[in-house]
Amino acid sequence: MTKIADQDILRLISEGSMDAGFSALVNTYQEKLYWQIRRMVVIHADADDVLQNTFVKVYKNILKFEGNAKLSTWLYRIAANESLTFLKTKKRKRTEDLEDVMFEKSLIQDQYFDHEQTLLTLQKAIHSLPEKQKAVFTLRYYDELPYKEMSEILGGTVGSLKASYHHAVKKVEDYLKTHISYV
Repeated sequence: MTKIADQDILRLISEGSMDAGFSALVNTYQEKLYWQIRRMVVIHADADDVLQNTFVKVYKNILKFEGNAKLSTWLYRIAANESLTFLKTKKRKRTEDLEDVMFEKSLIQDQYFDHEQTLLTLQKAIHSLPEKQKAVFTLRYYDELPYKEMSEILGGTVGSLKASYHHAVKKVEDYLKTHISYV
């Protein structure tokens, strides 16, 4: 199935072709949302679970979408919120030491992850950030989203997001300096 424009997806859904419209939505946004989620939760299986939860939430609420923001912004916001919820739940379930060991082991065993040591260290640095900073960092660094769009996705002011990104970058740099000898 080919990817179609947002207005065509929304038209299909609003005209009663919910299954066709939702299928087109999934086809168009599945990969983008997967990678946004994957960069936040890191582990492939977790990203798949969060992506599924995201699409369930989208399916339940698509008829309430008012079009005040772009469809992609609305989807990114749901995905970011689902990722943050997942991370908070996961954090409550494990102690930090056990989580760090499991996190590293999962990355090394993950067939989709590049095992280069520098990238592994970068992922550890990002993983060490507080959830909100992790979300801001991944949206800005990987997706190169403008702060205004990030504000619509995550909430908060452009200024607070810039500050959060600045603090996240500093923490990542400090982590890399202490864990990689040539940085």
